[in-house]
Amino acid sequence: MTIINSPVILSHFSVLDPLLSFTIRCRPTLLLNDMSDQTTMKREVAGAPVAESEESLRDTLKRCPAETLEAALAYRKSGDVSLVPVIVLGIVERFLDPDVGDKLHSGGDSIEFMTDLGMDSLTMIEAIMMVEESLGVSIKNEELLNLRSVGDLKSFIHEKLTGIACEEPKTFYSVDQIAAIMPQQSPFLFLSQATVTELGANGSYLITGQEEFLEGHFKGNPVFPASLMLEALGQLAVFKLIKNPPREVQSTIDSSEIYFTGVDSVRCHRICKPGDTLEMKIQVKRVREPLAIFSGQITVNGEKSVVAEEITLAFKSEGAASLLEGSTNGLNGGTHSTNGAH
Repeated sequence: MTIINSPVILSHFSVLDPLLSFTIRCRPTLLLNDMSDQTTMKREVAGAPVAESEESLRDTLKRCPAETLEAALAYRKSGDVSLVPVIVLGIVERFLDPDVGDKLHSGGDSIEFMTDLGMDSLTMIEAIMMVEESLGVSIKNEELLNLRSVGDLKSFIHEKLTGIACEEPKTFYSVDQIAAIMPQQSPFLFLSQATVTELGANGSYLITGQEEFLEGHFKGNPVFPASLMLEALGQLAVFKLIKNPPREVQSTIDSSEIYFTGVDSVRCHRICKPGDTLEMKIQVKRVREPLAIFSGQITVNGEKSVVAEEITLAFKSEGAASLLEGSTNGLNGGTHSTNGAH
């Protein structure tokens, strides 16, 4: 398959709204001033009550749900940052169409403003300006580019007010949930559970001793093959791609076509036997469709077992041509095997 170098991937705000692009291009100073002028309130320390009249706050939040105003007034008096999520969600809801309001509250922190809630870039700026005014924070235009989901905005505001970064949101999946979407199935599925974050994933697999291949690897001395430990890391990377694609991926991934195309700089440090639990971790290193590159490692009882500096997967977006069409020598014209992570 020939890989065509695509243009630099644009941020999710780029070219989505010509009017926004025109405004930023022609009036950058005015736009920045418009946003920063919304936060004239002064605070001695982050999170302290903001000195602005209750009447002004009521006017700002008059079209938000009642609990939003209540939380904002309480925050002004106490500086309690636990009230911030209620305020932020209420402000976002004020700018939504009624038919997507339920999705905001039921979808969790992974809900994305544009993709899931239908907010355009100018509406996002209006909501952010209201958050600024209500909480007394200042958000720069360039910082908006990183605020893609509800969780992104909550974490960003929390850090602005407290100076303490929130722990990255994680989502846990059981073996049944994993098996429901993975192309690999038992007896060739080496993930018992997984936790997925924005930047990577953690997973585990218990070597039970019942795996049939252990009868011959080795006779009388069962040892889990190092090649299958790499397979397990590849499967964790596949699961991450399916459940929480990196931001560089702009389209839905076809889970039936994700292929293990290569690994680099692999080191095995420990023999793994029945009774051992493989604790796996992968992190996204770089992505450019149709390739995603991860680093990975496996530990057992805190002891390093396998380290792979790079694990490369090739994936296909839904509706695109098959990765295997026209290829007789492996992906990218090389000799990589495609019987690894898928």
